[in-house]
Amino acid sequence: MEFKKMHKVGILLGAIVLIIDIVLYFFGKDLNLFLFILGLAMVVFVLPFVIGISLENTKEKEIDAMFLEFSRNLAESVSTGTPISKSIINIRRNNYGPLSPHIEKLANQIELGIPLHSSLKIMADDIGSQVIKRAVALISEAERAGGEIDYIIDSVAKSIAEVEKLKKERKAAINSLMVQGYIIFFIFIGIMLVMEYKILPLTSGLGTLGSFDMSGSVDVKATGGSLLSIEEISRSFLFLLLAQGFFAGLTIGKLTEGSIKAGIKHSFILVVAAFLVSTGARLFLGSPA
Repeated sequence: MEFKKMHKVGILLGAIVLIIDIVLYFFGKDLNLFLFILGLAMVVFVLPFVIGISLENTKEKEIDAMFLEFSRNLAESVSTGTPISKSIINIRRNNYGPLSPHIEKLANQIELGIPLHSSLKIMADDIGSQVIKRAVALISEAERAGGEIDYIIDSVAKSIAEVEKLKKERKAAINSLMVQGYIIFFIFIGIMLVMEYKILPLTSGLGTLGSFDMSGSVDVKATGGSLLSIEEISRSFLFLLLAQGFFAGLTIGKLTEGSIKAGIKHSFILVVAAFLVSTGARLFLGSPA
């Protein structure tokens, strides 16, 4: 991912918020406020990178869609009897959106005398799309072997169209799972908050029962540990929420878009929501008694 201006701005603003947070904590000594603002600083810091990854994923999808249009135009040109190299040069002025610079570079390389199969491989490597790499490999082999290359290119275009259609159908069919994943996660946050503020405080009045003592601490001496306070236990709930949000987001991305990389934005949303809700509850409701 290219380091852009928005990344620098995000880092700068995140650093400013962090400095303000440290100053406020130095004067107020409020840990809950410190953690809440720290979460906001991390959001400001990481958000530009998440946006950058999301934009890259969107661009990759647009390039795959435009390559389908390019393949169709190339097949039409070759079917008229024009050699494939000349056809690429003729259609390079067409508007293919984010694919246009790659087509322009491909045509320039052909004009310079670079073999077509080498030029196509360079383009596929620059783009990095697996769909385009497979299509380019087929076109290169067809160009080397000769024969009805227009038929082969048309078949490639139809294959890409079918792949894109299947992707859209899968995403539409599984969108409900994404919504369910978000709903389940926020219900999980609610359950954790109820346990933290309603269930755990009740243990302080149980006396010495099982592993709880009069101070509301959990006795783990049997396992070689020490007493854990309710505050420490409730803090572990936050770590649990963060881990759950991170991996749930990656799973949602893999299921809906077929890519772990696409799940980063979902992980970011869920982790940020979990952290801000948990620290916000501590800030406005106070720490569990």
